[in-house]
Amino acid sequence: MLRVHFTSEDIARVRVAAAPDPLWEITNSFQILITRGAPPVFAEWRHRVGPRLPAASRLLAELLPASGYSPDFLTPDLGGRFDLGSAVETVLGTARADLRKDVGRLGASRGRLRPLSADVRALADGDAATLRRLRAALCGYHRSALAPFWPQIRAQVDADRAIRTRAVLEGGIDGLLASFRPVLRWEPPVLEADYPVRRVLPLEGRGLLLQPSFFCSRRPVTLADPDMTPTLVYPIQHTLGWAASRRGTSARGADLAALIGRTRAAVLEDVADGRTTGELAERLSISAQDVSYHTAVLRRSGLLLSVRRSKNVLHTITPAGLTLLTGPSGTPGDG
Repeated sequence: MLRVHFTSEDIARVRVAAAPDPLWEITNSFQILITRGAPPVFAEWRHRVGPRLPAASRLLAELLPASGYSPDFLTPDLGGRFDLGSAVETVLGTARADLRKDVGRLGASRGRLRPLSADVRALADGDAATLRRLRAALCGYHRSALAPFWPQIRAQVDADRAIRTRAVLEGGIDGLLASFRPVLRWEPPVLEADYPVRRVLPLEGRGLLLQPSFFCSRRPVTLADPDMTPTLVYPIQHTLGWAASRRGTSARGADLAALIGRTRAAVLEDVADGRTTGELAERLSISAQDVSYHTAVLRRSGLLLSVRRSKNVLHTITPAGLTLLTGPSGTPGDG
């Protein structure tokens, strides 16, 4: 059980990250890749990615075991910057004292029967050549396992963010924290979650960063070091078959032809901030059945994402849809 204790000051400092964190996605996805009995929603992705992992990923296999402790220095606070390059440089810039502490904790968690390799021990000393190998491992794995699917990952995280935004607008921070049920349980002033070990995290006025993660599975994750930025990484809802579709930022010809028309253009524009089926029907003065038809066309084209939230279906625009809507220059298009 994890219990996060809030003060009134912490309530005012709750944040939801604006984008998926590439380092948390590397960590969580790698552990899913090597875990037996991973959720079926990741089966297609594992089938596509597993056979083509670069050799450099072997270093990650020791740093990121399927269960138990993984070093905190691999998932630092990025300060709101989510590009892979700056994220990896933040990792490589970890103070040597922190490297020694985290690698020591990793070794202790493995026990005497599974000693750390020479490469991992060298990390504790900040060895320059080993840090370069770590950079190659992180970038190579991301390029092979995550980059081809990043539009889908980003779209689903954006959809979750739309859910959280609506929760804040309707219920404030209380509404936001309550919106995470059943994964998180908000019983003021404590946020609870199922966790593999008993853990109490007092925020003490530092606030809490809520980080949505596409590859976080079943239960949330937090950092082991209580002195680091309080962060709670939580799983999001997934659309089945997400890994089988890799359209990127362009719709297929037949679907794109079907998009021509004012109603679908209006739907696409209106869901930029997230709308339910009922809201779209009311705002566009059409039936819920017509909304369902138009959103299905947009969804098949990779321009819109639909997620079920309680009794409603929330529709949000994808990066591909936003590109089509605004045009290549980032301004509204002519259609």
